[in-house]
Amino acid sequence: MTEESKETLPLSPEEMRRILEAVLFASGAPMKYEKLGEVLSLTAGEAKQLVRSYANEYNSESIPRGVQILLYDDSCQMCTKESYEPYIRKALGITREGGNLSNSSLETLAVIAYNQPVTRAFVEQVRGVDSSYAISVLLDRNLIEKAGRLDVPGKPNLYATTPDFLRVFGLESVEQLPQIDLTELGGVPKA
Repeated sequence: MTEESKETLPLSPEEMRRILEAVLFASGAPMKYEKLGEVLSLTAGEAKQLVRSYANEYNSESIPRGVQILLYDDSCQMCTKESYEPYIRKALGITREGGNLSNSSLETLAVIAYNQPVTRAFVEQVRGVDSSYAISVLLDRNLIEKAGRLDVPGKPNLYATTPDFLRVFGLESVEQLPQIDLTELGGVPKA
């Protein structure tokens, strides 16, 4: 039997799980459900359902593991659990701390996350200060991305959060951001 003919045979649920695990492990980055569906001869919806059921089992504490499957709206990713970071750093010889954002970058990120997509002018209006540097830092760290242009004179860039933002903050979607009462902060609630 050739490799090509093996691929056309229906896969058992266990074989699908092994393939899913191998693909997620090898990818190292978020994998779209659509692409997983292509690999497993499933629709994107079926692939998403399979990943979610597998993730529930895989992430269960009944069999503790050092890795986990993170779920997003349109993709998923296998990564190490945060509690093992010191061991990973030691094993890989990583000595530099590089994940800390300044308060201005965190403020800028919060404004974008809660109001996306937004322009730099909107961020600056909310914060009351120039936010060019904070936006460039967030772009460099892939926590935000350009999400088109606003259809007004000058066509300013719009910014929105990325899948990396969701991964870093342990969210599946921006709908999981904690609710905040803007009136307590001197702002006005959204209509």
